[in-house]
Amino acid sequence: MTEIEQRAYIKICTTLDQSPTIIHDNLVKVYGEAAYSYRNVARWAALFKAGKSKLMDKTRSGRPITEMNKANIDLVQSLIDKNPRISYSILEEKTFLSRGTLNRIIKDKLKLTKRSSRWVPHKLSLKNKQQRLEFCQAILEKFRKGEWRLDQILTGDECIFYWRSIEKRGSSSSWKRAGEPPDTLVKRDRYEPKTMVVIFFRSSGPALIHAVEKGVTIDNVYYIDNCLSPAFESIRKQRRSSGLHGIKLLHDGAKPHIHYNVRNFIESNGVIEIDHPPYSPDLAPCDYWLFDYIKQHLGDQQDEKSLIKSITKIVKEIPHKEWIKTFNKYIERLEKCVDVEGSYFEHLMK
Repeated sequence: MTEIEQRAYIKICTTLDQSPTIIHDNLVKVYGEAAYSYRNVARWAALFKAGKSKLMDKTRSGRPITEMNKANIDLVQSLIDKNPRISYSILEEKTFLSRGTLNRIIKDKLKLTKRSSRWVPHKLSLKNKQQRLEFCQAILEKFRKGEWRLDQILTGDECIFYWRSIEKRGSSSSWKRAGEPPDTLVKRDRYEPKTMVVIFFRSSGPALIHAVEKGVTIDNVYYIDNCLSPAFESIRKQRRSSGLHGIKLLHDGAKPHIHYNVRNFIESNGVIEIDHPPYSPDLAPCDYWLFDYIKQHLGDQQDEKSLIKSITKIVKEIPHKEWIKTFNKYIERLEKCVDVEGSYFEHLMK
């Protein structure tokens, strides 16, 4: 049986959904050592499944037959179309092409590059996007008309800080000699010591740093007595002539924050509350800057007292220009959110 006849047989059997293993076994039973190898059978079966119709190799005068042919390119394209996350190992298994050939097909012929998936905080619904868009447009309008100023915004939130710091994998790599084992990092467990800290700040710097005692739950009463009241008092001391006049409070929609007692307290103090849209950490200065900044500079701590002392030192040593820069970034983020019609935009930030 010639090569063309073997290919014809493989094509017919592949059309009948027979596996390459069965096809190869049948060829070996009849033609012994003259039969195609299993690798060749599987390769031609894959090509026929991908749509190859001709039995002949496409040759070009004066040049050797190459695996960079249209059939192989189409096969690789079809596999990638079916599974955009397919690995080189699986492509090698499916096509029987070398890693180098696959690399040339993918990069030179198909012009493809593999990019990591982008993580987002939440799968935004159309309603979520519309809320974000309308929020950003309304806030930007206030600033553009001069009705609001950045130095009038007070923002804050709670965050859990562990006593033991863990570096990110990318920043924990270290140079090793041949044969030396890598360093190890111990994962956190659910019982590791930690403390919840509440921080409020403005473009001029911090207004409150408060540690929540272990076992205490932040409800609306606790939030008023231990967070908002001292934060407001701190601002009164900072702004002796104007006090809380013109202050706008930006905090998220956590239940204690939106309780009617909390809202009544905020209003009674003459503070304007900014209704932060849900699922929007990218529009909260605490989330997109301050908390990560603190964690990057925070080392291992012996106890809660040491933790709070270190956090306070880090926050108070932040240069004044950084606080201003953060609120300028807030305007930039509002504009980006409008540009993408309420979608997440972190990947567009420089």
